[in-house]
Amino acid sequence: MTEAIATTPGLFPLPDRAKEELSDLKGHQKGDLVSGSESGEVVDVYERARSEAIERQQAAGLDRVVEGQLRWDDMLAHPLAVHDSVETRGIVRYYDNNNFYREPVVAGELDYDGDVAAELDAAAGVDQAVLPGPYSLSELATDEHYGDEAAFLDAVAGFLAEEAAALPAVETLFLLEPSLVTDPPDDGEDRRASAAVDRVADAVEADVVVHTYWGAIPEKPYAHLMDADVDAIGFDFVSDHETNVYNIQEYGTKDAVGLGVVDGQNTLVETPAEIVERVDWVRESVPAQEFETVYATPNTGLFFLPVNRFEAKLEALAAAAEEVSA
Repeated sequence: MTEAIATTPGLFPLPDRAKEELSDLKGHQKGDLVSGSESGEVVDVYERARSEAIERQQAAGLDRVVEGQLRWDDMLAHPLAVHDSVETRGIVRYYDNNNFYREPVVAGELDYDGDVAAELDAAAGVDQAVLPGPYSLSELATDEHYGDEAAFLDAVAGFLAEEAAALPAVETLFLLEPSLVTDPPDDGEDRRASAAVDRVADAVEADVVVHTYWGAIPEKPYAHLMDADVDAIGFDFVSDHETNVYNIQEYGTKDAVGLGVVDGQNTLVETPAEIVERVDWVRESVPAQEFETVYATPNTGLFFLPVNRFEAKLEALAAAAEEVSA
């Protein structure tokens, strides 16, 4: 029997009320909170928003609750954007959409920071952590210190491994790796990317899901990713269901799987029946693959959505996972 776990990749939308409160606070600008210069009032706004995000997930019935990453103005680049050895420079388009982040330029050693662990320590009721994957984080950043792509990826992996090791006890860690799809690694680099993922996963006791999205990983990088000692690989079955199924058919996958079956960028809310149908389609398309656990999740982070649509999608996802497990 397959266990279905309703969860998300995090990166939630900031509620309108919190946005208004932040804009009313004199002198608050984008990035203030992540620069160490935030006021107590700003901290309070984010703490209330975090508590509300956790309560929404619990009320919706999700099986895994995340902190929400509401402070992550720079999205997946956040763990570098707050680091003392990193300079944030110009505004860069975030993948291929209308969101932007400050370019993190690594100018010194990437030693332990602890920002993400501190967020989780302050978030009661969280049982799933979220981090950028090492390959994606290295692709989002600019290196002005290590001087070599392989050395830089290794440094980012080491940094994330230390950050992951400091996280409080959680059931699951989602490593978000969209760059494996959008900017796939070349020959040789694909092995290094898999080894980098493996290094971060090895730093935690939690189950690790490497979640990829905005399409499908090319065959060779996917085959190398299968060598990483992780519990599950996540697939975007909203953007490219055919290629993702092909990868599973051709190369197999882990005993657990992440299924991105809810659209994290579209305001149209799926019904529980539609979500169940998508999960069933994947399972029926790979009959030789037995899944012990299915992580039913949106395909991407959810910061693209209005809050009311975000909440409705959580509820539909939880109801669908309950039906799949029945």
